[in-house]
Amino acid sequence: MASTPRTRRRHREAPRKGDLREQAILDTAETLLTDPGPETMTVEDIARGAGISRGSLYFYFGSKNEVLTALVTRTVMRLRDTALIPTADAGLTPREVVTRAVAATERIWHEHGPVMRTAVEYSAIVPEIGQIWSAAITVARDAMTPILIRAGLPSGPGPTDAEALAHAMCWMTERNFYRTYVDDPGQLSRTAATCTAIWHSTLPGDHDSPDSDGTPAILE
Repeated sequence: MASTPRTRRRHREAPRKGDLREQAILDTAETLLTDPGPETMTVEDIARGAGISRGSLYFYFGSKNEVLTALVTRTVMRLRDTALIPTADAGLTPREVVTRAVAATERIWHEHGPVMRTAVEYSAIVPEIGQIWSAAITVARDAMTPILIRAGLPSGPGPTDAEALAHAMCWMTERNFYRTYVDDPGQLSRTAATCTAIWHSTLPGDHDSPDSDGTPAILE
């Protein structure tokens, strides 16, 4: 029997329904990262929270680690979209790009801290998560390198040239936000101000005065 436009539309709708179910699974997993936590939560917990059976969950993901990998992937994409989009705006100065990128990173840690923490801690446990996380840092480095070059840093391969500095600074930012989130999430804004000041200190001729409280202004 030949397919009709109506049956073809039904076939196209099926993935959308599946996408909604996957969304429910990932949303549930993100909630469970806070309580009971990634080590304790089970596939049964995730399936129950998503309103499906364990067997149905296995139709979408083969294991808890696959769920975590997909959840990290989703959050990393949000991080890339929100933190790196400002770099494409030619109207921003290098200082403004840096400030907005760090501020956007802070917002992701506020909104998705349990996932970000899991991404860091599971990078050494689940190879796929490690690859995703390292790739995200590489994307950030590649986005920030031309910004540093535009600010006046050399574009060569040297240890103090733009790419090497962007690489080190991106990892520095990641580690500082991670340690702050683990130790005291209430200090994320302070960490953002510190990281912003360090980034600004690398910009040639960029020695603007800090705010009266000793920290640089964070653009909203």
